[in-house]
Amino acid sequence: MSSLRTFLSQWHWQPETWKTRRVHPGDGRLCRSIFSAGALLAFMCVMATSGIAGALATTSGVALAASEVPPSQSNFGPNVYIFNPGMPQSEIQATVDAVANQQISNQFGTQRYALLFEPGTYGSSTNPLNFQVGYYTTVAGLGLSPNDVVINGSIDVRNQCFGANNCIALDNFWRSLSNLSINVTTPHAGCYSGEFWAVSQAAPMRRVHVNGPTTLMDYCSGPSYASGGFIADSQFDGNVVNGSQQQWLVRNSKLSGWSNGVWNQVFSGAVGAPAQCFPAQSSCGGGPYTTLATSPVTREAPYLYMDSNKSYNVFVPSVQYNSVGTTWASGATPGLSIPIDKFFIAQPTDSAATINDALDSGRNLILTPGVYHLEQSINVTRPDTVVLGLGFPTLIPENGIVPMTVASAKGISLSGMIFDAGTTNSPELLQVGSGHARSDHEASDPTTLQDVFFRIGGAEPGKATSSLVVNSDNVILDDIWAWRADHGNGVGWNDNTADTGVIVNGNNVTAYGLFVEHYQKYEVIWNGNGGTDIFFQNEMPYDPPSQAVWMEAPGVDGWAAFKVANSVTSFSGYGMGSYSFFNQGVDIYAARAFEVPTTLPASSLHDLLTIFLSTSGSGGILHVINDAGGSSTRANPDVPVTVVSYP
Repeated sequence: MSSLRTFLSQWHWQPETWKTRRVHPGDGRLCRSIFSAGALLAFMCVMATSGIAGALATTSGVALAASEVPPSQSNFGPNVYIFNPGMPQSEIQATVDAVANQQISNQFGTQRYALLFEPGTYGSSTNPLNFQVGYYTTVAGLGLSPNDVVINGSIDVRNQCFGANNCIALDNFWRSLSNLSINVTTPHAGCYSGEFWAVSQAAPMRRVHVNGPTTLMDYCSGPSYASGGFIADSQFDGNVVNGSQQQWLVRNSKLSGWSNGVWNQVFSGAVGAPAQCFPAQSSCGGGPYTTLATSPVTREAPYLYMDSNKSYNVFVPSVQYNSVGTTWASGATPGLSIPIDKFFIAQPTDSAATINDALDSGRNLILTPGVYHLEQSINVTRPDTVVLGLGFPTLIPENGIVPMTVASAKGISLSGMIFDAGTTNSPELLQVGSGHARSDHEASDPTTLQDVFFRIGGAEPGKATSSLVVNSDNVILDDIWAWRADHGNGVGWNDNTADTGVIVNGNNVTAYGLFVEHYQKYEVIWNGNGGTDIFFQNEMPYDPPSQAVWMEAPGVDGWAAFKVANSVTSFSGYGMGSYSFFNQGVDIYAARAFEVPTTLPASSLHDLLTIFLSTSGSGGILHVINDAGGSSTRANPDVPVTVVSYP
């Protein structure tokens, strides 16, 4: 088995070994399936059956003994579990397994958890700590450096199985792993030998040091489709198998090897990244790879940590320019520590008025796990305010309000939260900046959104005209998924209505990892000058009932996924893909995926693609960008149609 695993870790997957297919009924998500590699993986799956982890705990709730709870843990509420190296490993294992058992299939539930590890070492070579991560679960170390918390074991996300031969990672959303090291130790795992992180959108990995093999595809059960994902500020001391992942962004990290690309693999400021190679071709190393030597402007996500006095603090990393590699490669991450007493630690039972009073008094904000029903907006007004979510807190507006507004002020950081639309239409779910763009010196201290996610429907019926509106200048968007749901509750063309996912009105806005899917008009509108988008992933809406109801203008079929306004004179884009699948049984077309001014400077956009996802759909996209690039329709399914440079 070890020689088979070694073979896989060295396998250089080629794009032609993958074929587009539809997934299980009732879930419209699409991805790629194994074609020529099928025999190898089928054999591996047979060999792996004895290595699958035993049954997880069946308890619906978990609790730590009171004597094991640190004095200040109660501040974080009942669903934050804090472990220390002195605890019996059996108790840690039982707790993390019980959470996983509840959350692995709990896609639209209301339960939220944070599993936090104090500095120290957990597990050993003979008794490793191996566990899975389910929905709405944050797993994080509480050290100042990722190397302060060491897990001898693995922290995994695997396929979900929906009957025989239908095991996929397409819906493995809303979970995270951060700020720790993993010495990969899986002596009894059979096929699951390595660190498995088979996720799709909204499942970031940040500040993680993996010593050993990593796979982003769960090849132990088929067909293993996956559609992710995002990695930042991380180091891998073993090969990373991309496998079936349609697209991925690696930012400011260190790699020891990357096995393959599928449609859209983007590397920005990553040491050891594959060389630029787009579209896929053997002459430049396989690909497709879009590789930027440096990241123009970045700010890593703030994180909770425990100092040597056992006191909690939040560390806010500094802004970096033209950066490469991790922030912690040469020592401590540059930045600022804020003691926990400068934060208001909110519970889901707290009203927006209570939260606003704390913010107005100068406090920062930690949102603990849970669902927050808001009858008025949370207003973040003071410069350099940190709003940090633990365990994917979810904000839902009542009566059509905007659940959160952020002032046009410098240095505000929002990280780790979900905005769900309410049943009454909201004009937007998050507004950054007032109704007009202004800078307030943000270029040296930019406002940043990290791991901020939006849903229109899915968990519950919901409507919003737009999800995210950015009016401020110099904002950094770092891992955003705006999703009009294609499955779940309250889903239908006239049910979960939403025009646009992201609108950028501010100048000099930089986005990394922009995932925007299924909105009903332009999915992204970029009105600001000097903007940069590094990686874009999009699926057009599946469900327009007719061409007549989905027209940008008379004579213009459909809506472009990404619209750069005619007034914009400068914009840069890298590694941007838009996919189509229309499932109403009639031909639906989009005239183009990307619509930009032809007056932009030459080669403003790089490595663009469209794909027609499945012959079970109809219609397609007629041009990649403006009138350039060929069509991706039912006539050429599963064939990336590319434009390398435009204009």
